[in-house]
Amino acid sequence: MQTAIILLVFIITGLIILFAIYGGFHKIRFQICEEGGETVAFHPHKGDYKKIGKVMDHVYEVLLKDLNIETFRGFAIYHDDPNNIPALELRSEAGCVIEDPSREIIERITQKFQIKVIPHQKYLTTEFPYRGKLSVIVGVLRVYPAIKKQAKQKMLLENGLVIEIYDIPNKKIVYRKAIQ
Repeated sequence: MQTAIILLVFIITGLIILFAIYGGFHKIRFQICEEGGETVAFHPHKGDYKKIGKVMDHVYEVLLKDLNIETFRGFAIYHDDPNNIPALELRSEAGCVIEDPSREIIERITQKFQIKVIPHQKYLTTEFPYRGKLSVIVGVLRVYPAIKKQAKQKMLLENGLVIEIYDIPNKKIVYRKAIQ
């Protein structure tokens, strides 16, 4: 019996440490600011948001291997609230931020993917630490409820798109909630 208790304490302690490492206790602070303007290469996706990581990985790999374009930031735009829309009907876009969107690079990318500029506008924004793929899950569990609460408190548009930018070099996920 004592061994089982020690094992249980060990497992719970390990889970708490993992939760902390991947941002579980990170203070979520919001600000409203003008952001956007990034040029992105993307593929549209319709279906469960859980599958968007594969879309993002595919765009990254094609850019790197087929087009010899290295990127350092991934992104996803979620157009629908998964609490109100069936999973198979959810609309999103995912891909990579193009760091040097020269005309030649854009022409090469448009042979494989769509290109657009993320609208430069006011967003409700926050940052969350990125320490691996588990940070994405912890971020979803912690940030999205906080976004809804903050939007309600500030009387902002509760529906509307949310953008996630995975800034790998700076080890953070930037969440932007459109407010216009």
